[in-house]
Amino acid sequence: MTGSAGNAPPARFAEVATIAVLRPNGVGDFVFALPALAALRETYPQARIVLLGKPWHKVFLDGRTPLVDEVVALPPVPGVGAPPGAICDEGAIDSFCALLRRRNFDLACQMFGGGRYSNPFLLRLDARHTIGLRAPGAAALERSLPYVPWHNERLRLLEVAALAGARTAALEPPLPVLERDETELDEHLPLPPHPLAVLSPGASDARRRWSIDRFAEVGDALVRAGALVVVQGSADERQLSAGVVAAMRMPALDAGGLLSLDGLAALLRRAELVVASDSGPLHLAHAVGTRTVGIYWLKNLFVSGPLTAAGHRHALSLRLQCPVCGSENLDSRCDHDPSFVDDVEAAEVTELALELWRDAQASPAALAPAPELR
Repeated sequence: MTGSAGNAPPARFAEVATIAVLRPNGVGDFVFALPALAALRETYPQARIVLLGKPWHKVFLDGRTPLVDEVVALPPVPGVGAPPGAICDEGAIDSFCALLRRRNFDLACQMFGGGRYSNPFLLRLDARHTIGLRAPGAAALERSLPYVPWHNERLRLLEVAALAGARTAALEPPLPVLERDETELDEHLPLPPHPLAVLSPGASDARRRWSIDRFAEVGDALVRAGALVVVQGSADERQLSAGVVAAMRMPALDAGGLLSLDGLAALLRRAELVVASDSGPLHLAHAVGTRTVGIYWLKNLFVSGPLTAAGHRHALSLRLQCPVCGSENLDSRCDHDPSFVDDVEAAEVTELALELWRDAQASPAALAPAPELR
């Protein structure tokens, strides 16, 4: 059966006690799956939901959310968490699939791309029912949706869950911040009790990174508005966070490389506002309930933009051609890594950030003005 618009909504499957969800990718990608996971949980409340993910999922999601009961970290699989064509241990993959087959999954959900690699892998689990996305030429599942580029990923995955009759009204199910997150933040980055704004200049794809000077200009404006500004980044992004702090005229804190994903969740939740390139930290801020301004490249906004507008704003670059070679990068990628979002002016992002900052300060929970950093 293939789902399609105009057909009656698919019926729920009967007697579903175990559900596997295949989604071995990054932080933002997990956030995009939260509404779909909420739909599965609401529709199959007694089922055990097992996320087939990566090692970071296992660490970060331990005890975090009722939407996932267990995380099983996949070994490297070509095209499924590892690059297509990667040389992987086929014996380890066979043993892993054999162990999963013993779990006798009632439902397996493919939420990882168009299925060229992920559908054959999912079928190796021998689940009683299979649903997911299917690009032309991909292996067939029991129920599937066509994989069409440039669709909002949250809505796409909700449609996948709907193939199993799953529904939810929770467009933004929250991702809880735990005591261990707060403990790490307080140990590694003790902060005074003042209104906090976080800048996050990094992104896994260099083309999605907004320039250091523009982030610095926004940061200066937020400090003048009363914010304590923290610039965060992973251990690999220390040059970016340090660069923004150095370029600012006003004082700010550099948190580059100081926090794990747990501590970052606490930092983002404690902030009144997060200004970020399109990246995992931006989407994690959405999930923990913080106001955000995101800087997006054209098609990335279609795919990863939030579903609500009250606490979120975006600035958008319409650039199509590479600034270096002039090649269009919509359906293919050239070999260059310049920023595709530096067409976005700092004044535009500053205006959006100050709008949300004023909203935050007008709320009853607003704190005292930020202290002077020395």
